[in-house]
Amino acid sequence: MKTTQPIYHLKRKAKALSRAEDIPLHQALDRIAKDEGYGRWSLLAAKASETTPAGELFAHLQPGDLLLLGARPGHGKTLMGLQLAVEAMKTGHPGIFFSLEYTRENVEDRFRAIGIDCTQFNHLFEFDGSDAISADYMTEKLASTRRGTLVVIDYLQLLDQKRENPELSAQVRTLKAFARQRGLMMVFIAQIDRSFERTEKSLPDITDIRLPNPLDLKLFDKTCFLNNGKMAFAAAL
Repeated sequence: MKTTQPIYHLKRKAKALSRAEDIPLHQALDRIAKDEGYGRWSLLAAKASETTPAGELFAHLQPGDLLLLGARPGHGKTLMGLQLAVEAMKTGHPGIFFSLEYTRENVEDRFRAIGIDCTQFNHLFEFDGSDAISADYMTEKLASTRRGTLVVIDYLQLLDQKRENPELSAQVRTLKAFARQRGLMMVFIAQIDRSFERTEKSLPDITDIRLPNPLDLKLFDKTCFLNNGKMAFAAAL
């Protein structure tokens, strides 16, 4: 059964319903799912996952890769990051989500939104929402992490906010060297500049990344951009 709208639109409707009626997000998601002909959201999400591009994208990642994942707000970049973590965990490898923006509860809500019971991955999934997140912090936390782990960093530009941290380019170089040495896959969620919305492009590209301070984007091995349910993947800049 095909949904009447793309799944990311249905998620937006559920969020609006949750706010408007002051009900938990999972209840709003279930109501939207019933309108689409599914008994609950997890069933709708499971059906949608059969055609999700996350599995295809994950298949392109190799240990040591740095992936730049960019989209405007509300176009699924965080969900894609979590879906990539799920793909890694399905293969028995850990998925670690570092966030300077989300809380653990936010992440659990997002897992429910994609039909995933995060308790099934309790032994593999780790969330870290420390205010101290930086390249040095993450390399210390990941010191004993095994090869094949997928690390999501939410998000790139926030690493650049604290003056006491090294400049962004230095942090990315540190993480790149660490990922190569330890065989980790690192996904950097990135903001897209607002100016993209004034263009006629259907998808953002590397020139649309918002960079308050200089960063050599050639440090990233692969890129993925999302917009309105579309995805563009590229290997090597």
